[in-house]
Amino acid sequence: MSTTQEIERVWILRAMPKIPTGAVIWKIQQGYLPEHSVNDQSFREGRIRSVELANGHTEYFHTIKQGQGVVRQETEHALDPATFEKLWPQTLNKRIRKVRHRVSEAGLTWEVDQFLDLPLVMVEVELPSEHAACAFPQWLAAEIDREVSSDPRYRNHALAVRGLPK
Repeated sequence: MSTTQEIERVWILRAMPKIPTGAVIWKIQQGYLPEHSVNDQSFREGRIRSVELANGHTEYFHTIKQGQGVVRQETEHALDPATFEKLWPQTLNKRIRKVRHRVSEAGLTWEVDQFLDLPLVMVEVELPSEHAACAFPQWLAAEIDREVSSDPRYRNHALAVRGLPK
């Protein structure tokens, strides 16, 4: 299990950008656990996620994020497939599916998420510090609509539970 500080900015995109060749593609499904939903204290809350990698291998994780805005604490550990399958039913009606395109450029990794059940495309980037500059890559800049880093309505948990804000 690892706990790290996550410094992340997030934007809504007008449309799916033309992703550069060489992007890493992940198929993600994640669901949110109700607080105190299971007896095992390591699964009190947070999300469980399956990530299907380009080679067909699937990895599973349990993650708890704490805090608001750009800087948050993230605790994550790997799950075995059986534990994921046991917990997955508890996330019913609190799930999202997306295809993530990861593009590394100029020392940053841009993650473009195309949601499969919502008419939404977002991009996020993790930064080395809260006030670090991040110039948009040319392939992405024209599609930026607005930043939602500090808008809790656009956190994945809120999207999974309530859908898109009005």
